Amino acid sequence: MKYNVLVVDDEREITDAIEIYLSNEGINVYKAYDGLEALDLLNTYEIHLILMDIMMPKMDGLRTTLKIREEKNIPIIMLSAKSEDTDKILGLNMGADDYITKPFNPLELIARVKSNLRRYIRLGNFKNIDEEKEKDRLICNGLVLNKLTKEVTVDDEAIKVTPSEYKILELLMSNWGRVFSSDEIYERIWGDVGYNCENTVAVHVRRIREKIEINPKDPKYLKVVWGVGYKIEK
Repeated sequence: MKYNVLVVDDEREITDAIEIYLSNEGINVYKAYDGLEALDLLNTYEIHLILMDIMMPKMDGLRTTLKIREEKNIPIIMLSAKSEDTDKILGLNMGADDYITKPFNPLELIARVKSNLRRYIRLGNFKNIDEEKEKDRLICNGLVLNKLTKEVTVDDEAIKVTPSEYKILELLMSNWGRVFSSDEIYERIWGDVGYNCENTVAVHVRRIREKIEINPKDPKYLKVVWGVGYKIEK
């Protein structure tokens, strides 16, 4: 399978150079020179990864990334001459998966592209993955639950969970977006009437968040619907 990478940068010398590097690795390259052009190409072609410059005319890389993230989970690697940590953090918070500072080493660029493509495929986002294997996994972006091996991973890193924590995750991940009350969770997981069970469920949810979230106070996956219950959000 030949992968399609979209390179978005207003400096044509950079897009041309990247095209050469990736083409030599058997990767097909599409080029855009601003964010609006990138969005048009995304609606026209099947793109598997994006290399995105930050500073561009018409629509910069950060706003373009936010727009893409409204509908697509394609890996995005930010490219920028800015090397400050704040710029890296901003790009990652906007939805980028990785960050490369200009000037970059071509070998590092190729390695980052291949690594993100492998992760994208392995996490089940690519349509050519074996469908039979996917039946045994519940996937929410970087959060993956394997029903056969009873393993939980976040961004390819194994997470140790207790049997009760696993069952809560499986329940919520099997019902994307549905809100479960504390009573419902308790009854399904512990098989008993959920009487005064709020604290028990809340403790388990807090422990799960501490294991799967980068920032448990601002969770990406396990959300609280105040006064109602809990849900896993894609």
